[in-house]
Amino acid sequence: MQRLLFIILLLAGSESFAQLKLARLFSDHVVLQRQKPIPVWGWANPNEKVSITLAGQTKTVLSDAGGKWLVKFSPLEAGGPYKIAVTAKSGSLSVNDVLIGEVWLCSGQSNMEWMVSQANNFQTEKKHADFPQIRHFKVEHEVTINEQTDLKNGEWKIASAETVGEFTAIGFFFARELYQKLNIPVGILHSSWGGSQVEGWISKEGMLSDPELKSYVQNFPKNWNEADAYHDKKLRKQLLGNGEINPDVQDEKKYLEEGYDFSKWQNGGSPLGQWDWKGIWAFRGKGYMARSVEIPSEFVNLQSVLSLAENDSFNEIYINGKLVSAGIIKGVRKITIPANTWKEGKNQLVVKFGSLISLPWYGLGLQGSAEDLNVSMGTQKISLSGNWKLMPSFAEKHEYVHSSNNIGTTIYNAMIAPLLPFSIRGTLWYQGEANAGRAFQYRSSFPLLINDWRKKWDDNFSFYFVQLSSFGANQNSNQGSNWAELREAQTMTLALPNTGMAVTTDVGNPADIHPTNKQDVAHRLAVQALKQNYGQNIEYSSPMFDSAKFEDGKAEISFRFTAKGLLAKDKYNYLKGFEIAGEDKVFYYAKAEIVNNKVIVSSPKVPKPAAVRYGWADAPEEANLFNSEGFPASPFRTDSWTGITVSSKFE
Repeated sequence: MQRLLFIILLLAGSESFAQLKLARLFSDHVVLQRQKPIPVWGWANPNEKVSITLAGQTKTVLSDAGGKWLVKFSPLEAGGPYKIAVTAKSGSLSVNDVLIGEVWLCSGQSNMEWMVSQANNFQTEKKHADFPQIRHFKVEHEVTINEQTDLKNGEWKIASAETVGEFTAIGFFFARELYQKLNIPVGILHSSWGGSQVEGWISKEGMLSDPELKSYVQNFPKNWNEADAYHDKKLRKQLLGNGEINPDVQDEKKYLEEGYDFSKWQNGGSPLGQWDWKGIWAFRGKGYMARSVEIPSEFVNLQSVLSLAENDSFNEIYINGKLVSAGIIKGVRKITIPANTWKEGKNQLVVKFGSLISLPWYGLGLQGSAEDLNVSMGTQKISLSGNWKLMPSFAEKHEYVHSSNNIGTTIYNAMIAPLLPFSIRGTLWYQGEANAGRAFQYRSSFPLLINDWRKKWDDNFSFYFVQLSSFGANQNSNQGSNWAELREAQTMTLALPNTGMAVTTDVGNPADIHPTNKQDVAHRLAVQALKQNYGQNIEYSSPMFDSAKFEDGKAEISFRFTAKGLLAKDKYNYLKGFEIAGEDKVFYYAKAEIVNNKVIVSSPKVPKPAAVRYGWADAPEEANLFNSEGFPASPFRTDSWTGITVSSKFE
């Protein structure tokens, strides 16, 4: 009986003790912001008295009816290690190795999420990563319909050769430079998600304050079932032209018939890769991919081999409406096609398939190499690596992964709201690639995010961001560029106080959206902070367009932040990347030269210039105007002519 009573009391005590807890952010090795009030919060039993001690200060508070409590300690200078001790009737707990220093929130999409292990010179960086006073906390990916009050997991990790590989590269290199210059502990609070749109990071209240986004959040789904139905309708509108159209099985059987017109399906380019990144976001179910194949007459009466890379789901393959293969084939599929199956000229190839079985998270799409996509006849091959059209099956059972871009605000709810009101010095932001198609709207949505977060924190903290790097084509201004328009929107956001921008067009990779030189990017953010937050007398900005004067058939362009002077980063000292146009709005590549620290732009094809553009392309590789400190000039335009993204809106 005594033993039974002991067990009952032990269990009761454990249950009571579990009522007292700190927010997940307050764990061993945490870095708290110096020189600002320090909020500390957690949960206890409802209406319970809680005592919290930090660095000689003790605060006592009564938890509310829901059990939550919060105290604010007076500002402290850099130092430590300290201990947070919490006691209440329901139990006690402590957090050890607490440092006071500088805390920066790192957020955005994949280029912020990119880890040190993926950046340039990792093996060398790893050997020089032993910084016990630099700590990193990663917020795990999650989306929720409603705001969350705490994180489910996460811990502070000390920078070392063993841990640094998983740190945000930009965050770590930024923190390292701050630490080396200031000798103060630095905490990196990392909350980012690859491919995420800015609208996912804005709160409902923030959206309600915006004229264009207000109606969106007023009709916000109450649960994931409603969210999935909304997303399904939105996808049907995107792919079928009308969200009210809902194909049935008989409708979709027509996709397999000879002569069916699939030209209006989603452009997929290569069938390799997840459909999530081809404009069919989060769909999980079955789908169709199709393309035309030109077959020369001499091949018609030959046996051929159809190679379709890898997808281990049940596949049905149709040529000109005829089923030529059905089943599961693992690895690279090599399918023998009998003679006279193909016809001379244009043929229709349609594949019906499902999500990868071996990688369920992957969804629809193929894996492998472009070399595994072809029709071969003897030694000759016809490539099938591009020009595919895609269409998901709405008629058959399908669902949606609850990921970053299904519904707006849901990343904020799960990955930012639980951080409030943890004190920070500022935010580093690298995002915009996912919003390039709506670049004009980013002029309002990006400042909205900054103001929203500052309001939520009740702190006009610093906000430094990375201008989009170079990726894709090097178009001209007559074609237009949504990435150039997104960079312009970012530049316009500098009108907000306490902001700064790192220009990175020179360290991008036109062939890879994830350039691996994160060191230079982090340095350009660090000098913003070192100058504006920590008062160091250094050059910190790229040259920025200031004004333009048009006369005598030339344009004279003036810049701010020229340091000790402008220069052309070219062995012949030629400036590149400039275009000029007259009132007809037709641009021509221009001659540009530096004269008295200004740039003179002209072209014999434009006798009366009206506009100049610089670096106006997705990947302005040729742009080579720098200042003496090695910072590249920000792309710009002097005109305000209507761009190519003005009508694209978030919905």
